[in-house]
Amino acid sequence: MKAMSADRHIIKYAMAQPYLEREEELDLAIRWKDHNDQGARNRIAQAHMRLVIAMAAKFRGFGLPLNDLIQEGYIGLLEAAARFDPGREVRFSTYAGWWIRASMQDYILRNWSIVRGGTSSSQKALFFNLRRLRAKLAQGDNRLSDQAIHQEIASALGVSLADVQSMDARLTSNDTSLQTPVAGRNGEGTEQLEMLESNEIAPDEQVTSIIDGERWKGWLTSAMGSLNERETRIIKARRLAEEGATLEELGAELGISKERVRQIETRAMEKLKQALAPYAPAEGRTEMAF
Repeated sequence: MKAMSADRHIIKYAMAQPYLEREEELDLAIRWKDHNDQGARNRIAQAHMRLVIAMAAKFRGFGLPLNDLIQEGYIGLLEAAARFDPGREVRFSTYAGWWIRASMQDYILRNWSIVRGGTSSSQKALFFNLRRLRAKLAQGDNRLSDQAIHQEIASALGVSLADVQSMDARLTSNDTSLQTPVAGRNGEGTEQLEMLESNEIAPDEQVTSIIDGERWKGWLTSAMGSLNERETRIIKARRLAEEGATLEELGAELGISKERVRQIETRAMEKLKQALAPYAPAEGRTEMAF
């Protein structure tokens, strides 16, 4: 009840503010810009509170208190008043509209869900336009499937289909705790956290990978013993370094041509393949580990 009363009070106050003529607005902006006249800045802001109210009403569909939206919009309005340049000959309402909208949208993104969404320009556009575009497409052709609607929206906004599907799922569902129990077949509860799909490698695969890696490292160390000093230097620099050296770099270092470096590397690789052949699986004995 108090919140509704506060909303009405703010709206009544905003509607009571006088409009500014172009010349008066310009004079106030110059007084603020050139003489740091705080009173002039406040008059410009107060005269445009109607713009804040109107824009807040457009965002009410996101379920946040109107009073909070108005307060956030007023912060954007003050920021616009502080940055406004009267020399550009643009009406203040045109300039302020962007700041008011941006301030409200940032507030909505921070508070609409306990799960923070994307903050890139494309993600913001998707968040604030998805429901409108979805309703428009469904109204135009109610036979369209969700997949087709999502694809149309992705093309219109320049985002991926996966982003549209993920955002649509967020907008049509409520936040729930990961500790919420989910009933199983036998009646026992399992927490949602335990049912989340992980993108990480399975523990048994991680262990297998580590063991295989250590095994190949040992085999490779042994096989490297079949190379002479120059071959070893070239293989380490070309194949085992994080950033492989070029043929030109090694040729300059060893005092030989890059073609000669390539020939030595090819010969060294053949030696390693032969040395590693007894360790490799039957179906891939000639394949190198690098």
